[in-house]
Amino acid sequence: MTDRTPTSAPDPGTGRVPRPSGAGVRFDDDQPVTVVLVRHGETAMTVARGYSGSSEPGPPLDERGREQARAAAALVERVGRDLWGDIAYPSEVLASPMVRTQETAAIVAERLGLPVQTEDRVKEADFGQWQGLTAEQIEERWPGQLEPWHTRADLRPPGGESIVDVGERLAAVFDDLLAGARGRTVVVVSHAVAIRAALGVAMGANPGSWSQLRVAPASVSIVRLFADRRHEIAVAGAPSDGWA
Repeated sequence: MTDRTPTSAPDPGTGRVPRPSGAGVRFDDDQPVTVVLVRHGETAMTVARGYSGSSEPGPPLDERGREQARAAAALVERVGRDLWGDIAYPSEVLASPMVRTQETAAIVAERLGLPVQTEDRVKEADFGQWQGLTAEQIEERWPGQLEPWHTRADLRPPGGESIVDVGERLAAVFDDLLAGARGRTVVVVSHAVAIRAALGVAMGANPGSWSQLRVAPASVSIVRLFADRRHEIAVAGAPSDGWA
């Protein structure tokens, strides 16, 4: 059995683990819902640098992607134990319905001893007619459209979603999580654009800036959701390898 004891001792007066030095500034003792965002591991499309969205269920993880998912699972298991001791050990795992996220989530959930719940709203952006194409191919066929898709964020590819659209989905998920019990930690296995959107929504940042966040395969980000919407970004895009 894994030791799930937090590294920080609870305050004897409140029974709560104190907020660590450098945490987001607050002037109350409101308890958040913590969301651990995990990007799926590598796939053939990751290697090819194609835009792999939610309009197709595949591709699956490749062998390196499975190794990355195992590394992500090992890192997530340390949340609330010997890393981020003020955060509760994970009690739920949600995952996008895509094959790569379901496979990654299964590896993470097995390590945590939890079931996987599928959440459609954390799927990747729908790239429409850009699906499967590289940036160079998109620029060749739709000149001048890809950059504003990222930097203006309200442009939709033919038959697809804008970054703002993805942010609205993730904001709704955050609202639903906040409506539940506080003090819990939920793991969400998702995708690069969706995780950038989640981080951007949590920060209240301009959607055109969300693409500036680095979200590598199998990386881990942590958001703490508060009722007043002054959310905290505890971790953004930490690689899961190298923690052993």
